[in-house]
Amino acid sequence: MKADELKLVIFGAGLIGGSFSLALKNAGAVRETVGFGRSENTLIEAKKLGILDRIGDNIALEMQDADLVLLAIPVGQMTEIMAQIAPHLSKNALVTDGGSTKGDVVRIARSKLGNRIAQFVPAHPIAGGEKSGPAAAQAGLFEGKKVVLTPLPENSIEAVARIRKIWELCGAKVSEMSPEEHDEVFAAVSHLPHLLSFALVHDIANRENRDLLLSHAASGFRDFTRIAASSPEMWRDICISNREALLVELDRYMKELETLQAALSGNDSEKLEEIFSEARKIRSNWEPK
Repeated sequence: MKADELKLVIFGAGLIGGSFSLALKNAGAVRETVGFGRSENTLIEAKKLGILDRIGDNIALEMQDADLVLLAIPVGQMTEIMAQIAPHLSKNALVTDGGSTKGDVVRIARSKLGNRIAQFVPAHPIAGGEKSGPAAAQAGLFEGKKVVLTPLPENSIEAVARIRKIWELCGAKVSEMSPEEHDEVFAAVSHLPHLLSFALVHDIANRENRDLLLSHAASGFRDFTRIAASSPEMWRDICISNREALLVELDRYMKELETLQAALSGNDSEKLEEIFSEARKIRSNWEPK
């Protein structure tokens, strides 16, 4: 199967799904993109923007000759969609996803895909943003960005290589880790920061003088809370799906806050400076690659 012979079927034509389609179209890697989604208006917009060639209306029919299926949907929708595609998935088709958690998605896949599980190669593109929908999609979204594959024991070497190549055609830098390691890593560096950002904005929003506070908020507040503008539905699903690893990270962070609280209560300027200096050193030497 040549790259330009691919029939791509996308569930969710928003930021991730739309950018995936546009990137592969730009690379000349697909002959047709068909889209499914919950909102007819969203699908119509995606078609107008050139993300989709057709809007699908029969999952069973489209799965019969699909070469590649992308599940760019919230984790909460995975069970229903996987159950619908499983009986009709062609033997040569591969399925990948764009979910921010992997352990739960793998469990759903094992339950719903059954003997088709070897055709599912989980993935997580590290290229999101606070804006969503087809209008936010861009062909270069994955250029130079990381995509983490979490292959399953059932996956063939060839299947993993094909999915790796597909993401590389989008411009991504692809790496691999286990689903368990993935969820632990991203609980610390992605899911916890989003939880904290939502919490700070929620706290400010529920104060009587919130308008006064927000009117004086500047770049520090803006930078810390930017990700609180992300999709509430998506991040609700992510937090619940990865709650065990996230609770571990939240507990560690609360202990860090207790240390800061003790230093403030004890007027311990040396301890505060020690913590701030170590954090500054690490942050100054870090840049996302």
